[in-house]
Amino acid sequence: MILFLVILAVLTFCLIVGYWFFHSGRTGKAGSGGKSDDTLEKWIIAAESGDINAQIKLGYCYLQGEGVGKDVTEALRWYSKAAEQGSANAQFNLALCYENGWGVPQNITVAVEWYRKAAEQGDADAQTNLGWCYRQGKGVPKDVAEAVRWYRQAAEQGNAKAQYKLGFCYHKGIGVNKDEAEAVRLYRRAAEQGNAEAQNALKSCNA
Repeated sequence: MILFLVILAVLTFCLIVGYWFFHSGRTGKAGSGGKSDDTLEKWIIAAESGDINAQIKLGYCYLQGEGVGKDVTEALRWYSKAAEQGSANAQFNLALCYENGWGVPQNITVAVEWYRKAAEQGDADAQTNLGWCYRQGKGVPKDVAEAVRWYRQAAEQGNAKAQYKLGFCYHKGIGVNKDEAEAVRLYRRAAEQGNAEAQNALKSCNA
């Protein structure tokens, strides 16, 4: 009788443990996966309703393959929708797609158009890239004075890349009068933010 009760207790314990492992494991998997799917579904619904932030998030997710399969064409579609509504963030990202040929044939002229739209709204990254386009004559006629103008706007917002590039212009006298002291000042501001090019430039200036 005692042996029967012991066996019964062991069997009952095994059933309880097995039930717990099965259900806790299944719930955990469905819970985490379901949450991601639910979030993505909400973003899609919001994006299709014209929500700019949701459109940008979807564009980023598809471009990076985060939570969805990487699909640059789909990323471009969502960035385009947000950009056409006037989002500077989306306009900058769309310009990157055209400049690099991500999900669309490479077209630096179109990239410049989107960089300009974002730059005119004060996007420092767009201003920096637009300055580079003018500096190199990519998608626009080469115009170093215009390059300096855009670099300066971005640098004044604290953009390290622009500070370095503007510093280089002062260092070499490109589009501005040569001014090594101003170059060092700008290099230092960029270097303090971790810009490696500016840090190397400071070494060459012995500053």
